[in-house]
Amino acid sequence: MGDVSAEPSMEDILSSIKRIIAEDVETGGASRARRRPAPQPTPVEVAEEDDVLELNEPAPDSDTPSIAAPVAAQTAATPAPVPAEKIISDETAEASRARLASLSRLVVKPEVAGSDTLEGLVRDMLKPMLRDWLDANLPSLVEAMVAKEIARITGQR
Repeated sequence: MGDVSAEPSMEDILSSIKRIIAEDVETGGASRARRRPAPQPTPVEVAEEDDVLELNEPAPDSDTPSIAAPVAAQTAATPAPVPAEKIISDETAEASRARLASLSRLVVKPEVAGSDTLEGLVRDMLKPMLRDWLDANLPSLVEAMVAKEIARITGQR
């Protein structure tokens, strides 16, 4: 273990903290800021721009020197994408839309939100089964638990 006498005592630490707080209160916190030197920024080495590989440029071959072209010039040189030719005609698309619209009008929206999900369907199916089980077993379960608790409170076993 280390030398106990070299470590400051708890009273010394507390008095030092109290003294620092008192100095801060008296000077409005400016004395500590003046005593502490401002951190000096570390110098950053600026590297010369070497061959920078842009992600939209192909990788240069090792035996050919790379020529950096501005990105704006490259984007201006690429042609605008041509819209793809439609697969179906406008009449077919309109007929399909009409059929799907009539189908969506027939769909019955559930009264309770979420009952059209798998979880909602399972919940609806389990409710009658759970109700029957509780009707059959809950009175005897409650009676047994109450009797057990009464026996525990009265000290009987």
